[in-house]
Amino acid sequence: MIRCVRIWTGADQNSHFEDGWIDIEPGAHGDLISGKSGAVSAQFQETRAGGTLAWHTAPVRQLVVTLSGTLDFQTRGGEHFVIAPGDILLAEDTAGGGHTWRLVDDQPWRRLYVVLAKDATVPFKRAGAP
Repeated sequence: MIRCVRIWTGADQNSHFEDGWIDIEPGAHGDLISGKSGAVSAQFQETRAGGTLAWHTAPVRQLVVTLSGTLDFQTRGGEHFVIAPGDILLAEDTAGGGHTWRLVDDQPWRRLYVVLAKDATVPFKRAGAP
C-alpha cells in the first residue's frame, strides 16, 4: 500500500484533504502494481531544510512524490496533515483559498512533480473505503 493524501477545492472554495492510498494489485513477478495514469510532464525539485511556502493553490492537477523531507500542510480551515518520504500528494486544489506547507525536519524537501493529463484517472482510494 502506498500512502496518498488527496487535497481538493470544496464547494466553499477552501482546500480540504483526505487520507488514503494508491490502489495496487498483484502484478508480474510477485510485485504489486497500479493501473497507468496519463501524464503530461515530470519534474524534480528541491527546497532547502526549513523551507516554507505561504498560501497558494496547486498550479495544475498533479501528483507530488516526496523523496526526502517531512512537511506539515495546513488548509485555511485549520486542517493539518503530514507528508513524509514515500508519500504521494494528489494535488487537486487548483482554485480557492489554497494551503501552506513547512518543512518540519532537518532534511531538504526533494520531490517529483507529475503533471497529470486532463482526463487522467488516479487509483486513489479514500481511507476507510472498501
